[in-house]
Formats: sequence, C-alpha cells, structure tokens
Amino acid sequence: MNHATLVRFRHGFGVPLADIPQLSYDEFRESLLEEVTADARVAAYFGRPVSQNNGEEIEIFAILAHDWRGELALLRTRVSGSFPSLTLECPQLHLFERELAEQFGLHPEGHPWLKPVRFHRPWLEVDDIWGRPQGEHPIPRDMEFYRVEGEEVHEVAVGPVHAGVIEPGHFRFQCHGEEVMHLEISLGYQHRGIEQMLIGGPHPAAIYQVEAAAGDTSIGHATAYSQLLESLAYSAPPPRAQTIRAIALELERLANHVGDIGALAGDVGFLPTASFCGRLRGDYLNLTAELCGSRFGRGLVRPGGVGFDLNGALLQTFSTRLKGLERDTRGAIDLCFDSPSVLARFEGTGTVSTDDAEALGLVGVAARACGLVRDSRLHHPLGSWAGGFDTPVIELDGDVFARSNIRRREVYASLELIKQLLKRLPAGEISSPLGSLAPDSLAVALCEGWRGEVVHAAITDSEGRIGRYKIVDPSFHNWSGLAMALRGQQISDFPLCNKSFNLSYCGFDL
Repeated sequence: MNHATLVRFRHGFGVPLADIPQLSYDEFRESLLEEVTADARVAAYFGRPVSQNNGEEIEIFAILAHDWRGELALLRTRVSGSFPSLTLECPQLHLFERELAEQFGLHPEGHPWLKPVRFHRPWLEVDDIWGRPQGEHPIPRDMEFYRVEGEEVHEVAVGPVHAGVIEPGHFRFQCHGEEVMHLEISLGYQHRGIEQMLIGGPHPAAIYQVEAAAGDTSIGHATAYSQLLESLAYSAPPPRAQTIRAIALELERLANHVGDIGALAGDVGFLPTASFCGRLRGDYLNLTAELCGSRFGRGLVRPGGVGFDLNGALLQTFSTRLKGLERDTRGAIDLCFDSPSVLARFEGTGTVSTDDAEALGLVGVAARACGLVRDSRLHHPLGSWAGGFDTPVIELDGDVFARSNIRRREVYASLELIKQLLKRLPAGEISSPLGSLAPDSLAVALCEGWRGEVVHAAITDSEGRIGRYKIVDPSFHNWSGLAMALRGQQISDFPLCNKSFNLSYCGFDL
C-alpha cells in the first residue's frame, strides 16, 4: 500500500483537512482492508455532505485504531448515490454502512442486510432508499426481519415496551423449541438527533446534550467531548483537572459494574448479592454527588478542565468512605462468585468466540471477556493515563461468567486506581481557558468508559465551527455481540445474557 494514502496520528491532536489525502473509493477500500488485516479495528466511520460540480457528494472518513501501536489511521474518500459495500469483507462496518444509508440516502450495494438503524428522516433531501415517498421514513420495527423457516420453528417477539423503567428496544427471536437459532435486535425508538444538534457549535448547551448521550456514561461522554475540543484548540487541561477526571471515570465504572453484578445475581436468584450491590451502587453514586452535586457526574467535566475541585476536606471524605466501601464491595461480590449455584448458571452461557468478537469489532468489557486486549487507557492514553496504565484484565471464554468476572476484577482494579490517583493528586488550577477551535481540521477523542471505548470525532469549517460531529458509544459495536451470544442458547437465558452485556439503548440511538 502507498502510505501517502492515509494519515497516522495519535488522539489528542487536530489534523488539518488539507493534510488528509482524498482517495478514490477503490484506493480507500484497498487501504482500509489492508489496515484491518494488519490488526486495525474500525473506531469510527462516518460521512458529511460536500458540494462538488453543482451536486452533493458524501465524504466518508474512516478512523482505524492500531491499538498496540497506540496510533490512529485516517482515510478519506467521496461517493455519491451508491458505492460497493465493504461489510462482507469487513463485518465491523455493517452498522456504519446502514447508518450512511439512513443519513444520506446512499446505497451500499451488496450489503447483506440493509435496513434502518435509528428510523429517522434522511439528513438531506434525497429519495428514501427504503422505498417510501420523500419526506416519509420507516418507523421502528416497520421492516422485514430475518426469518428461519421450517417445521416447529417459531418466532418470539419481546418489547419494545419492557417491565419497569427500562428503555425501549425490540428483540425478535427465531426459535426451535427453547433453542434460539437467531436473534435480531431493532432499536431507534428514542432517537434524539444529538449529532445534528452539535453542528455549528460549540454551543453553550452542547455539554449538556453530550452528558445525556448515554446517561449512565455522563462522565465518559463529557470527557471525550472535552478532550476533542481541547485537541482542536491545541490546549490541555491542568494536571489536577486531568486527575479529577480520571477519578470520576473510575467512580462511574465502579457504580455501574457493582450495579451490574448485583443485577446478574438477581437474574439467577442469588438475592444477598443482588440486594447488597444495589445499595453499594448508590453509595458510589453518592460519592460522585459529594464531588459535584450530581450522582451521575453531570456538571463535573468541562472543556478546559473540571467544574469542581477535590479539596482537602473532601479528599479525606473520599479516602474514608472508599475504605468502608471496598470492604463491603469485596464481601458482597465474593459471596456471589463463591457460590456454586451462581457459577453453574454463569459458566458456558451466552458464549461469543474470540473470532466473532474480533470480526464484529467488540470493545470494552465484551471484548476483554473474549480475550481481546482493548482498553483506551492502555493503548491510547491521555491525561493521567499517559503516566502508565497496567494491562487490563481479560478473560478467554466469552461467556456470562467471563463478562461478570471482568466486572469483578475491574471493580477491584478501579478501587486501587482511585487510591493511587488520590495520593498523587497534583496541586494547581482545575481549569484553563479554551481558545478558538482550529479551522478546517479533524480531531478524534477516545475515552475508556465503563462499557468500553467512547469515540468522539469532529470536523470544523473554515471559521472553526463544528461542521460534523460523530459519536460512537461502545453499545454501537456491542449489540451485535449480544445477538451472537444467544445463538444456540435457551431463550430463557436471554435476560441473563442481556444483563451480562448491559448495553445502552440511548447510547446507540443518539
């Protein structure tokens, strides 16, 4: 491959658009597939409209992560109307290409299962490729589902309305008896158009919109957004602010992992851990509220730094509370993992192979449970993580136990990380002014949220305003992993498998 066809860089820096070569689609395809063969994965893949020859073309950008090199590769091309799909050669792209079709009316020819992703109107005035009149669009679940035909094969539909306060999502099972042959997941019920809202910014309301991209990952998304603007402004927050961000991220990881372990225990009827972890999750959330007034960390992370300091009295409160929380957390979690009846339900249930996880581009907990070492804190460190981060924990079996045990081990690791970060909290300011964003530039920010890698990318216009904003929540990669986990399983295992992934509906829908 001609290395002049792509740009290699590290996140935390902006790249002038003029430095990114414009490739023909054939060159783009060849370069992308060669990079993926060389162990790159697709971190983000998105389009933006550009005018060319009195017509509208769509410029496609591919951001590929070479984790063990600690670098990103960037590819750029233009298409209009239709283009050859790459999904069969690179399954990681299957949702990204469907997204391009939905947003811009493009037709990825040869895509094996082309259908809407979020069920919204096209961003441009184009003919609807789903065969509806212009101005109309499909509604969620109004589409063809994959069907398995045969004697005694039956279909089970779950959702979109679920018990309790869970968000809407539709699951269509093809079953033979109790065995699931195929699961298709349809989301898009609460699409909010966040990416479009961010165009023209940065707006005063943007940080609040980003914090709500996936509500249980407010700190993760706010951190990625702030890192992105700082990259485009060629500035960095003070070291003290970077450390407070890292502490908040680990508190978010603790609250969610502890809550998930409790929920998994509840799914198999092990009530002591289910009850205790529910309380402990609240304790970790309350500790975040002590820092910034919000249990979900809203208002804490801001471009240029943080909005709240971890002062002397609060520092002592954190240390004291964490000591008691660690004792109670270890007791509740170990009680669960020492129970043979729990392990019998976890082990061997909902397995995803390493090959499937790699082909689908899984990230975070779901990837690490399949033996893939993927952690932005390790491979793409920024801020406090640049000083060094130990190899993340991994499991090899890819089942419910592996995903649960990753959470357990990460809980203990996060407790230790917070203790270390509190000890070495630098003195100084907690924020610095953020200058103007570089014009005609692209930047990417990676942040290891509790589910996995959060990716934010932005392109500025000639005045330094945001012309295109792209968010990739880890759930966008990982919902396909849940579908694979159910193949060959009993349908009664769906709640357990679903909770072992615990993916975000709104993080997918945006």
